[in-house]
Amino acid sequence: MKEYFGSNLKNDIPAGLVVALVALPLCLGIALASGAPAFSGILAGIVGGLVVGMISGSQLSVSGPAAGLAVIVLNAIESLGAFESFLLAVFLAGAIQFILGILKAGVIGHFFPSSVIKGMLAAIGLILILKQIPHALGDDQDYEGDESFFQPDGQNTFTEIALAFQNIDMGALIISLSALAILIIWERPFMKKQKWTNIVPGALVAVAWGVIANAVVYAGYASDMVLTGRHMVSLPVSESFDEFVGFFTFPDFSQLGNPEIYVTAATIAIIASLETLLSLDAVDKLDPYKRIAPVNRELTAQGVGNMVSGLIGGLPITAVIVRSTANISSGGRTKVSAVFHGFLLATSVVFFPDVLNMIPKAALAAVLLVVGYKLAKPSLFKDLYAKGKDQFLPFIITIVAILMTDLLIGITVGIVIGLFFVIKSNLHQAIIVTKPKDNEYLITLQKDVSFLNKAFLRRTLRDIPDGSHVIVDETESIFVDYDILETIEDYKSTAKNANISVEIKPAKVSKSPKFADV
Repeated sequence: MKEYFGSNLKNDIPAGLVVALVALPLCLGIALASGAPAFSGILAGIVGGLVVGMISGSQLSVSGPAAGLAVIVLNAIESLGAFESFLLAVFLAGAIQFILGILKAGVIGHFFPSSVIKGMLAAIGLILILKQIPHALGDDQDYEGDESFFQPDGQNTFTEIALAFQNIDMGALIISLSALAILIIWERPFMKKQKWTNIVPGALVAVAWGVIANAVVYAGYASDMVLTGRHMVSLPVSESFDEFVGFFTFPDFSQLGNPEIYVTAATIAIIASLETLLSLDAVDKLDPYKRIAPVNRELTAQGVGNMVSGLIGGLPITAVIVRSTANISSGGRTKVSAVFHGFLLATSVVFFPDVLNMIPKAALAAVLLVVGYKLAKPSLFKDLYAKGKDQFLPFIITIVAILMTDLLIGITVGIVIGLFFVIKSNLHQAIIVTKPKDNEYLITLQKDVSFLNKAFLRRTLRDIPDGSHVIVDETESIFVDYDILETIEDYKSTAKNANISVEIKPAKVSKSPKFADV
């Protein structure tokens, strides 16, 4: 294990640095949107990296506060009346997740349709692009990490972009475009051949350029273009260790008798677990080494992470796809990158918050624009289209649903549509109807035929014209549901009224109920 992790340090350390840079504004923005103290978002990011990263079996997934939970957190804090009461709910949500992992409930993660997972990835990529355009133009009205179509200020994703183009900040635009140019050049083959570019990530160079351009170039030669205030990363600054410790908040255990606490805890546990399993599946698909993370271990890791986060004043934690994608695209190989990102978050708020507060959001917007493009490449759309409508329609509907609502609602719509196509496909595969001769119909039952095929079978039998000969071939069947057998038996007894002859070819080996009666 030492050799495995040690040999990948040259990839994991730079990747962890990039993830930390991306995570900083996201953690702060999500805390702001949740109506929680800014430091609670940073704490959740630290715990997601150090605690969950150490316990998780996933090599590339990164955990932290999730934008999908922001509205739930905001409503929960308001309904419970105090942030300390909410922290108790977070702690209990972690305990529920831990129990779910022990009970092996993570198996549900294997039943999400692949087309829906790919749709989620593409949608996240498009959201990143759309949501970062205003930041790249210097319009920083909305918090980093916003994923919802409708915004609290009455705008939506597209109207916000239109407003941003009407209020362009030239200082931010120059920084974002030049940072984007650096990132594109870094991806070119001639740059990848340079050994030093494998050690120094392009995202770090782009962000460093943003700091230098704003603090040195603008300050010295174009003071009217200097970015300040909401255009910058804004970490809470502590003058001493005692002041830093004062940022911590602890749960109010006197609220254990409050039933609302348990409702909130269950809600957070269920939604955080589903988002984690979805993200985990997505990360497995993006992993260049195609490693499969243990889902039950991930639930227990998330449970421990949320218990710790709740105990020290952090927001709820899930596996998050944006930071995970940034990790993969930056060359991360093992969980060391996630752990290192948590370490960097912790040290940054303690030792050098002033330095990080010099980072313009425009530079970070360029990094996230590239991450978004990698998730939503045109080749992905072409590939799904070539696989047929059963794959393409759930994929595109998932994208549209997420873009027009938010991640949780969109994913729910995508899963429903995806399952519809899965069931539809299985229905036709279980019963095959052919017409080998005129007035002869061959109905072949496959190995397993469930009651879900009943409607299709009844419709098929109903449409057979009078005077036909019907062959029901069950020779390859092992299990046929009772409802299917009863439908065949009923049809056989009434078919003679329509001058239809029915021939049954029974199964060779069967575990079906009352098979002999047919």
